[in-house]
Amino acid sequence: MAFPTKLLNAGEHVVVSTRTHVKALILPGLVVLVALAAAIFLSRLIDSSVGSLVVWILFLGVVVWFVVGPFLRWLTTTYTFTNRRFIKRSGFIAKEGRTIPLNRISGVDFEIGVIDRVFGCGTLVVSDASTDGQVELHDIPEVEKVQLQVSDELHRLSGGDRRDDGT
Repeated sequence: MAFPTKLLNAGEHVVVSTRTHVKALILPGLVVLVALAAAIFLSRLIDSSVGSLVVWILFLGVVVWFVVGPFLRWLTTTYTFTNRRFIKRSGFIAKEGRTIPLNRISGVDFEIGVIDRVFGCGTLVVSDASTDGQVELHDIPEVEKVQLQVSDELHRLSGGDRRDDGT
């Protein structure tokens, strides 16, 4: 996904831009399937049309609460590393953002659990020197590749040569 260029400073370019893996939407999808089955069962069980209408209104509420909300959070939350900073942005109507200059980042680690391994994602842990300490970015697709790209950019920023083989 492309990070808006109007939000970049002069001379700044995107190194990595990503969002949470789509697996974050699996549980909301399962909730909707269970709610749909319950709504169908209850609407057939109830003889009155008013009762069935209430069941379907409740089902609609479940869909909005458990699917639309998580989908909008997933869609509007992005994690971007540029050659100068880390940017976390989220929000559809009310926006929220966090920025950490790359020169304040002291480490970028990753963790991959068993389920994450199946889906090809993991948690990226960005450590900085602030009072907050670290930011955990859960369910990042291809987390090892992202960690490698960010680490390479941090190395480049610190003045290190790209080649560390002594030549």
